[in-house]
Amino acid sequence: MSDSLLEQAVGNADWFPVLRHWRFLNHAGVCPLPRCVGDAMRRFIAEAENGSYLDTQWHADLESLRTEAAGLINAHRDEIAFIKNTSEGLATVARGLAWNPGDRIVTTGVEYPANIYPWMDACRHGGAELQMVAEETDADGRRRVPLDKILDAAGKPGTRLVSLSHVEFASGQRHDLATLGAFCRKRGILLSVDGIQSLGVLPVDVQAMNIDFLSADGHKWLLGTEGAGIFYCRRELLPQLRPLVIGWLNVVDALDFGHYDYTLKPDAGRFEGGSHNIAGLLGLRAAIQMLRAVGIDAVAGRVKQLGDRLVAGLAAKGYRVLSPRDGDAWSGIVSFIAPGHEADHAAIFQSLRKEHKTEIALREGRLRVSPHFYNTDWQIDDLLAALPPM
Repeated sequence: MSDSLLEQAVGNADWFPVLRHWRFLNHAGVCPLPRCVGDAMRRFIAEAENGSYLDTQWHADLESLRTEAAGLINAHRDEIAFIKNTSEGLATVARGLAWNPGDRIVTTGVEYPANIYPWMDACRHGGAELQMVAEETDADGRRRVPLDKILDAAGKPGTRLVSLSHVEFASGQRHDLATLGAFCRKRGILLSVDGIQSLGVLPVDVQAMNIDFLSADGHKWLLGTEGAGIFYCRRELLPQLRPLVIGWLNVVDALDFGHYDYTLKPDAGRFEGGSHNIAGLLGLRAAIQMLRAVGIDAVAGRVKQLGDRLVAGLAAKGYRVLSPRDGDAWSGIVSFIAPGHEADHAAIFQSLRKEHKTEIALREGRLRVSPHFYNTDWQIDDLLAALPPM
């Protein structure tokens, strides 16, 4: 962890040019790119313009990205594959496993569609059965899917796999993956995680959490661009998972073009069917290097401070926060409503964007704020000042 780097980054428009133009508080949507990411992608473009692939080290840098990504989640580099988006990673699991009639898949009823449709597809084509555990309102008015209900569903006979978002996109609930992962591993149940709302802002340890598969695009908290993400597959499960796409790159002798040997790579590279989005992946490498230099624990601590400041201000203005904030259930997402004035949410959202240059989100009938570590206290205060009192 580097406190000095964190201090340098907060409010630094040289690092984050968006600070010159917007109070950008929607990192759970699509992030603005840090300068280092834009520089990495511009360097690629300049090299490609002036010499195609000659005198470049793109592929060596991509291999170092595997090491960076593995370090971010405490995995082995041979367990990391590059994907275009979270959907591709989740679909690799859903289509890659051999399903049997009666296999049960457990998820929640409030997942982002990327973590629902692949499992519906497994039911349609593989004979599996899908159970979605419902979200509830707790005694404090916060929205969450209770862990005991998830464990109860997962404990039913025939459960083959549990698939959850680490952080739910609408409520911001962070699931207790360590407890769930230990439960699943003890019973031989596979655990697949949509990590797009946690990677880059919260600590993720695939070994300590007993995660079997993890998928995440880079364009949210990882501060990369769309179309460049990572997929983790626990090395013991690599032979069990059929690649989603087969092309020239999946095999062991991929560069021996005139010799056909359909032997898949022994590592997670077997899930990569063809040429990469080099520009996007080089940008993702720069982003992960920056985040790891600052320190994910430091990033999480800073985001927690911003979220707590926002929650206190919202309560003072009469808004009701729906996101869990207790214990480790908090995340970078704070969702809230204007009680009795829900019909005004769209107008509030538009006013913030057009009149105050403040970008948040409107999801599932809720206003949603998701600051990152470089956002400032005064940006939170300006947002609160711009919100109409309830």
